[in-house]
Amino acid sequence: MAKEIQTIGVLTSGGDAPGMNAAIRAVVRQAIVKGKNVKGIKRGYAGLLQEEIIDMRANDVSDIIQRGGTILQTARCKEFTTEEGQQMGAEICRKHGIDGVIVIGGDGSFKGAQKLASLGINTIGIPGTIDLDIACTEYTIGFDTAVNTAMEAIDKVRDTSTSHERCSIIEVMGRGAGYIALWCGIANGAEDILLPEKYNYDEQSLVNNIIANKKKGKKHHIIVNAEGIGHSASMAKRIESATGVETRATILGHMQRGGSPTCKDRVYASTMGAYAVDLLCKGKSNRVVGYRDGEYVDFDIDEALAMQKDISSYQFEICRNLSL
Repeated sequence: MAKEIQTIGVLTSGGDAPGMNAAIRAVVRQAIVKGKNVKGIKRGYAGLLQEEIIDMRANDVSDIIQRGGTILQTARCKEFTTEEGQQMGAEICRKHGIDGVIVIGGDGSFKGAQKLASLGINTIGIPGTIDLDIACTEYTIGFDTAVNTAMEAIDKVRDTSTSHERCSIIEVMGRGAGYIALWCGIANGAEDILLPEKYNYDEQSLVNNIIANKKKGKKHHIIVNAEGIGHSASMAKRIESATGVETRATILGHMQRGGSPTCKDRVYASTMGAYAVDLLCKGKSNRVVGYRDGEYVDFDIDEALAMQKDISSYQFEICRNLSL
């Protein structure tokens, strides 16, 4: 029979995302309700290896649900990708009496959790990334806030773009994933969206589209460009030269990571945090919490990491159709 979990560690790893604090709060308070001790691990796996571990009580997570970022801070840790670093991490968990660890982060963070699980530390992953690029789940903590932040910024750029009859290339985050760009393309009525999963690097088609739209009497042209494609500034120069239309590039950058989380990010993150504690209390390990078909579910980490996720071809098609 599996040993009953007594002390739960919680960490945030990789890029920060609005809603992480809501998840931390839920982990701490759900664990306390279940009669467990909680330890916060600062700065992700890097902090684990440096033994930056603190006791956490209910009052320690008061007044954080509305705050962006993560009170535990986050970092990337190359040392934890090595077998030596992973073994050290497991030993430090045992040294501090941590029986189970809840990891809030993305795919890279889950690989670390997978290694801890193989070394005897029960682990549960919670998807925390603004990129929405984790295949096992329809929702990741922070995406809703980030996409709303980007949408509002693009609305503002559109106002000035229309006033000056410009083409605006607006670069949003999402390295290898175009979900923020896709959603903003639909929500902002963009004339073109450039996604890593779909873009064929045919700039001439962009040029042709801008010229055709100008002839139709359009006063602006919005191109939403995913970070994974990038090079917005140089693209703007080439498009202006080819079309004669003044073209500006705006890179929204890390503003999309910050800010107070939306209601959705607070509620979903809180539910996932509590769910992760429940899984540990049931003796589960090497699992990832997900959201599918209106339900909170969990998957084996190995299975989750093997899944592939792609852009909806239908949403991509209607984004183009509705921009006419």
